[in-house]
This record gives sequence, C-alpha cells and structure tokens, in this order.
Amino acid sequence: MRNIKLLIEFDGSNFSGWQRQPKGRTVQNVIEAAISKATGEQIMINGSSRTDAGVHAREMVANFFTNSTIPGEKFREALNTRLPNDVSIIKSEEVDDSFHARYSSKGKTYSYTIVNREERLSLGYQYLYQYKYKLDINEMKKACKYFIGSHDFRAFMSPGSSAKTTVRDIKELFIEEDGDRIKIIITADGFLYNMVRIIVGTLLKVGNGRLNADEIEEIIIEGNRKKAGMCIPPNGLILEKVFY
Repeated sequence: MRNIKLLIEFDGSNFSGWQRQPKGRTVQNVIEAAISKATGEQIMINGSSRTDAGVHAREMVANFFTNSTIPGEKFREALNTRLPNDVSIIKSEEVDDSFHARYSSKGKTYSYTIVNREERLSLGYQYLYQYKYKLDINEMKKACKYFIGSHDFRAFMSPGSSAKTTVRDIKELFIEEDGDRIKIIITADGFLYNMVRIIVGTLLKVGNGRLNADEIEEIIIEGNRKKAGMCIPPNGLILEKVFY
C-alpha cells in the first residue's frame, strides 16, 4: 500500500462542507469518487480539517492509501480530469506511511475577509462578509493581542463539538486593511468548532463599540459564550495553510 498526499483548493460555496455525508454534496465525497474512478478501488481519504458548508480552502491537505501504480505526482492530473471546476488538486505526492493529514498537523492558518461598506455588494460576495456599519479598526487591532497564547477558548466554540479539550494555542492574530476590505489572519495549533468565526464576530463587536478590547481577557477567563460575539457566516472564511 502506498500513502498519497494531496494539496487541495476548493470553493465551498456549493458544498455542504468537507466531511462525507449520506446526503448533500461534500468535498470529501467528490474527491473520493474521483480517486475511485482513477484507481478502480474504493478509497476513503483523511482530511486535515472538517470545514463547514460555505467555507473555502486555498491549501487543504488530505491523504489516502492505495495499491494503484499511478506515480504519486501524477495523481494531480488523474484526479483533476475527473473533478468539478470548484475543486482542484494543486499537488500530489507519495509520502511515508506514518503521515496522516489530520493527526500529523502542527497547526493551521485561516483568513476571514470583511467588506466594510453600506452599498450592496455584488462582486465577490461568495468570499466576503459585508458589514455595513462603521468600525474602529484600531480597537479591533488592540483586541487581537488578548487572544494570543495558550488559553481555554470554550467561550469561542459553538455547541456540538466533540473536542476532548478546549485549550488551544493561537500563534498569531492580526488585521490587514485594503480600502474597504478588512482581512483577519489567525494561526493556531488547532481550532474548536466555529472558533475562527466567533473570534471574528467578537472583533466586530469590539469594532462597533459594543465591547471594549480589554474585556476579551475577562471573556476568555470566564469562558462565557454569551459575552463573546456572534458566529458570523462562513463565506468570508478560507483555510489558507496547514503546517506539518
């Protein structure tokens, strides 16, 4: 058996998320079907992250085991010819048997992009969250520092998680501005269910003046989900990179 690693880009707009489901179109289902057609085997792949419906990926990682003689680097084209336009294999390679896309990961980087304007958005709305009201970006930047480090982030997790621990280590969290675009970049050793979207929602709550930047520390200590921000929609969220 050979272990094949895939680097995957996808537009999550028309998917019900990454994870295989009996009903609904998922990225995992689509890729597994393409691999099975290429190899003649029933293949199950391991993904580095279980992205939700509407979330996109620039560099999702997956791996699978196969008896196929297709060279590792040739799986890219073998699969791309069988995949729909909203999923692409960027790179494929054979790796050591011990590699696992999820369990070998040491961290991930996500970005979330907001367009801050009142006028209705038509161009690129699949990848942006529109926020119509004025934001104090400087206060949002101040709030970022309170998230950095190893903390119990249970206040920034939606119900339904099966995580054994809610402690995560955020390596960096910062904001980039480009006109009316606000891009929030966050890197951590792992993320809880909807953690990024709730952190961004909390930063928006700071930006609109409903929460002070220094209150973030108290919310983390108390673990009070009600005091944190809303879980904002998935369309502005992109999995940028997985680290090993």
